[in-house]
Amino acid sequence: MTETSRTEYKRELTPELDIEKEVVALLNYKEGGYIYIGIDKDGSTVGVNDIDDCMLKLKDRIKHNISPSAMGLFDIAEEQKDGHSIIKVTVASGIEKPYFKTKYGMTPRGTYLRVGTSAEPMPQEQIDRLFAMRTRKFHRTHCVQPPGFKL
Repeated sequence: MTETSRTEYKRELTPELDIEKEVVALLNYKEGGYIYIGIDKDGSTVGVNDIDDCMLKLKDRIKHNISPSAMGLFDIAEEQKDGHSIIKVTVASGIEKPYFKTKYGMTPRGTYLRVGTSAEPMPQEQIDRLFAMRTRKFHRTHCVQPPGFKL
């Protein structure tokens, strides 16, 4: 099993692992994808020791460190593979693109896109274009226009 444009492997969840970057890249990707915790880059299953603690930390990091809110756009589940417990994070393609790491805002340092098997910084022009599309869509569907008014 190898990584693909929709599948990312992480050996373990550590404070140093930038899991938010991977989730943001998948939220911004056209099809979303999957992150497996407990699988090496080469596809070997190593498992996760404290599965419940790891799942709780994952949920908290995604919930508190990504904007706009990714709640409802991801699922975290335990799976068995090769006799080990692993974690599968399913990430949907978000509808409020661009998603970004809250700490860095809508900048290339905080906004990522899945390119092949990696999460790459999104160019500022693309961030601005996606944000403009999101705000136009919001105004078209949420703002009351006076009769005869055209956007």
